[in-house]
Amino acid sequence: MLSMIGLIGGLALLIFLTMRGMNLLVAGPLCALFVAVFSGLPLFPQLVGEGEANLVGNYMTGFSGFIASWYLMFLLGAIFGKVMEDSGAADSVSKWIVSKIGMKRAVLAIVIACAVLTYGGVSLFVVAFSVYPMAVSLFREADLPRRFIPAALAFGSVTFTMTSAGSPEIQNWIPIEYLGTSPYAGWEVSLIVAVFMMVFGYWWLRRMISKAVARGEKFIARDNDPVNENKALPNPLFGVIPLFVVLVISFIFHDSLQQSALIIALLGGVIATYLLNRKYFKSFWNAVSEGTLGALLALGNTAAVVGFGGVAKAVPAFEVAVNAMTSIPGSPLIGGAIAVSVIAGMTGSASGGQAIALPLLAPHYMDMGVNPEALHRVVSISSGALDSLPHNGYVVTTVRAICGESHQDAYNPVGALTVIVPLLGVVLAIILFSLGLGI
Repeated sequence: MLSMIGLIGGLALLIFLTMRGMNLLVAGPLCALFVAVFSGLPLFPQLVGEGEANLVGNYMTGFSGFIASWYLMFLLGAIFGKVMEDSGAADSVSKWIVSKIGMKRAVLAIVIACAVLTYGGVSLFVVAFSVYPMAVSLFREADLPRRFIPAALAFGSVTFTMTSAGSPEIQNWIPIEYLGTSPYAGWEVSLIVAVFMMVFGYWWLRRMISKAVARGEKFIARDNDPVNENKALPNPLFGVIPLFVVLVISFIFHDSLQQSALIIALLGGVIATYLLNRKYFKSFWNAVSEGTLGALLALGNTAAVVGFGGVAKAVPAFEVAVNAMTSIPGSPLIGGAIAVSVIAGMTGSASGGQAIALPLLAPHYMDMGVNPEALHRVVSISSGALDSLPHNGYVVTTVRAICGESHQDAYNPVGALTVIVPLLGVVLAIILFSLGLGI
């Protein structure tokens, strides 16, 4: 009982402190300590046998493991975004988009850019780095409240693209190992759900922004924003080509190198930006330096939350919660969706929710004769719902480190689009599969 109180209380405290603006590098360990104390988890490695769970060991394993896996992707993603900004390539692309589709569709342009990169294989953690400079330019030109930029970035990245059939993102690939399916499992239902999430989510985002504008909210410039100078800008084509370089390289090397393909792809994007736009740079090396500092901050914030998840998974209450979630009666698709979504919410990770639940769910449900393709798609979509609570690493990185917003100002629209919209999507998927579509 105490362990469960600690687990739920620690998660609630982490969400509360995040919403209040506390630094994640402080809030993460503090909330992990709360969980450990209530669960009787030893605090230091020296107090337990080798390999046994303890607060410091588990926290730092999660923290350092995330950095080891993602440092180069964060670094190159942040540098790519900065060189696109410094060269004027992002401004050039944004002005071209506005001239073609009109200022009223500026938000749509951001969503589409994120969707293309995400479905092209660029890591969710770095898509925002690449598109943010363009988003700032578009919101500034359209005079829209900048607190909605994180929502636009997140909606285009972690909803209708991340968990759709064919997506190269890991959230669509983890179920393959346990269910023997393919990345295109349940593609008919996936297509319908993706279209629903895209249309409904975009309508909702536009509605929220329109209400804010009607209340008098406008774009507020900051000292560290790209300066809107009347300087010569590169050809828009030279701004688009680096994005396609990232997309193509990630496609080519994804099967052989998996997530390491992003290193080559993002490096290719940086090189392409420099070669095509080098005479337009204010200072290439300053852009690299600023991107490096931004990457370190974003990486640290995200790793702090992953470390909390490492401690949460080690306490007895977590196993009890997992067993309860995986034993829900009724339709296996409903049980699977709830289990994966709740565990993803507890750990703040969509991939973590799948990796923990599927080893238990898959054999049980496969023995019951559940269609593996339907289970694959439902599990994939549901993993992208409650994972986007305020403490989620992607949310923290995008809202705080990349966009420089507070959770109080920016999280509500982010939560609406990345929690509620995917939840509605998974309900629709279960209904369609229950009606026999795609089975």
